[in-house]
Amino acid sequence: MKSIIPSLCIISITLCASVHAAETSQFSGMSYLDNGAVRIGINLDIGGAITYLSKSGSDENIVNSHDWGRQIQMSFYSGPAPYYPESGKKPSDTWKFIGWNPIQSGDVGNNPSKVIAHRNNGTEMYVKCIPMHWPLDNEPGQCTFESWLTLEGNTVRVRSQINNARKDQTQYAARGQELPAVYSNGTYYRLFTYDGDAPFTGAPARQITKVWDTSIPPAEAPGGPWDSWYATENWAALVNDADFGMGIWTLNTYTYTGGFAGVPGSGGPKDSPTGYISPIRREILDHNIQYGYNYTLIVGQLQEIRDYVYEQAARVALPAYAFEKDRQSWVLADAQDQGWPIAGKWSVALTGKKPRLIGPKAFWKAENMPTVYLRAAFDTGSTTATLRWEGFQGKGGGNVSFEVIPDGTMRTYAIKLADTKGYRGICTGLVLMPATDGAAGRTATLERLGHKE
Repeated sequence: MKSIIPSLCIISITLCASVHAAETSQFSGMSYLDNGAVRIGINLDIGGAITYLSKSGSDENIVNSHDWGRQIQMSFYSGPAPYYPESGKKPSDTWKFIGWNPIQSGDVGNNPSKVIAHRNNGTEMYVKCIPMHWPLDNEPGQCTFESWLTLEGNTVRVRSQINNARKDQTQYAARGQELPAVYSNGTYYRLFTYDGDAPFTGAPARQITKVWDTSIPPAEAPGGPWDSWYATENWAALVNDADFGMGIWTLNTYTYTGGFAGVPGSGGPKDSPTGYISPIRREILDHNIQYGYNYTLIVGQLQEIRDYVYEQAARVALPAYAFEKDRQSWVLADAQDQGWPIAGKWSVALTGKKPRLIGPKAFWKAENMPTVYLRAAFDTGSTTATLRWEGFQGKGGGNVSFEVIPDGTMRTYAIKLADTKGYRGICTGLVLMPATDGAAGRTATLERLGHKE
């Protein structure tokens, strides 16, 4: 199945002949870390994806591995859709709508991703693989995946990265990325999160009850196979009837998707029923990009999971974006940039009638950010630009126009949102419209934007 979307450690490594690998590899079997609180295992036969997670001393694995679209693994998306590689292979009819989609474990045809580097020193595991395209049969990605895993208390801290090397240099539109995809066994079917307007106050968590009837293909499932929500505390958890299970926390990632597939309440690692969570962030994946993200897995009771998040992220940061090395998760509409890497500033070419620079999802109270400071150069032919803010759960939102000097010189603009009547309540994102008349062929260049001058 596939979605639409350092303490002292005791090392335990099992090496065995691979029964799945399409070609011989020096890396095979399972590799584990165990610190006495949590035990984590990656499978070197399928790209080093996480296939084992439990409380130390317990043999009850939380992770589902019914097929190679499950596990806890990296998964990335871009265009085109459908994706037809140079080899001429055709994607699976069921999954062709996904498009370009290399994943860590393997593909729909049961061909595994190949591990090309691995080390485990007892406190950190590292793995590097050549991923496979999920919708295709035995089509390796023109990229590599890397991940680093460490343990701290009852948590697993993971850093993941894609190193892209596509021959196709087209800059495709941003897509929602799974950061990462997380699948649980059927007994861990109760999905909880907090998506209200009072994060970090102890307000009641909410249970997500979406169940996908897997007899219906994913592209035909009413409302899609999964639910989506705005996780204002940046976490979600899959737990059993005793409230025990695993949570995932991703700092400053607010869009989550998930649910349950099949019949809830029973099933182990090789069975079909499964819970699913994925933090989602829209990103442009350039042909040559190195893009990474961090996440934390938390093993314990539901309250323990939430308590950990509170300890780590009890304060919600105000938006502050510095475009020195990357796009800061901003994306484009009717516009195109110079591609990756970003070198000190973000230069955007306006290409359509309504060019927009769209910021990542966020969460702040309007009163806490009365002014937005923008360091930018406008060569747009327009003496005004517009900044829009998005409201929470469809409430509020608005925009303000401000004067700019369109001579291509870098300046700091103080945009006083508080002077605008509608700027109230909770805000969830910013959108910059650099010109009022399209200005196709012109440019805007940004150095930074946010609450600090």
